[in-house]
Amino acid sequence: MTDTVISSHKKEVVIGFERPFVVIGERINPTGRKLLAAEMAAGDFSRVISDVHAQLEAGAHMLDVNAGIPLADEPAILAETVKLVQSLTDVPLSIDSSIVAALEAGLAVYQGKALVNSVTGEEDRLETVLPLVKKYGAAVVAISNDETGISQDPEVRFQIARKIVNRAADHGIPACDVVVDPLVMPIGAVATAGRQVFELCHRLQKELKVNTTCGASNVSFGLPNRNGINAAFMSMAIASGMTSAITNPLHAEIMSAIMGADVLMGHDQDCMRWIRKFREVPPAGADGAEARGRRETRRRRATA
Repeated sequence: MTDTVISSHKKEVVIGFERPFVVIGERINPTGRKLLAAEMAAGDFSRVISDVHAQLEAGAHMLDVNAGIPLADEPAILAETVKLVQSLTDVPLSIDSSIVAALEAGLAVYQGKALVNSVTGEEDRLETVLPLVKKYGAAVVAISNDETGISQDPEVRFQIARKIVNRAADHGIPACDVVVDPLVMPIGAVATAGRQVFELCHRLQKELKVNTTCGASNVSFGLPNRNGINAAFMSMAIASGMTSAITNPLHAEIMSAIMGADVLMGHDQDCMRWIRKFREVPPAGADGAEARGRRETRRRRATA
């Protein structure tokens, strides 16, 4: 079975077929968050700090770090953010950018083995990102689209994933260090989006023997009660073989679905993580004294 090891300077996280699902916190990302974008561009990282602590408290195993701010110096901001986050926590990071210079800036300051997010099947992207991944000894997210765009045919996406895995091997990057994103489309726009991902996850595990991830919240875009859809999707994706996801750990419904899926897949030994999380705390004084008192009262009445 394939294990993908991601590490910080102090801690390892392993993504694998027979391991608990890995939650990669998505919130350190200014896309769609105007206030965060403005603060980061101005050198104010207070919201980043609070997002780090909140996501870890909610159960994230890794954190995704993105600094994609229009007209800003993304390489410098990403490097600064990576250094800051690593000073706050020892969980491994996913370094996330569409700009190769920003990826390199983040990797240059990163302590450990990062997850690079991401490479696609486009030729220029393969030949610029993969050498960078090899240079820094990182792992990489492989997104299953190329110059032709995002295909609605799962077979096309699978072949793009195969191409990326093979090209990574040409650069000395083993398949265990390639985590494929099968691409989650909005289910409200593409009725078969869920089935496409489930089919791909199964094939990627069985045929290419690679781990998988996704931007999980994409599936519910445009729909009401997004957390309900996201939670259902996560459970079904895990059952289909998905091994990690970039998602928001602050949504308890989604985290419960992930933990429940781990239990049902046999990835939570003796259900101990579930029990520790959800076991009811006995009410104050419920140490048996009350029950003993009732028994003593009954005995006194019986002998009266």
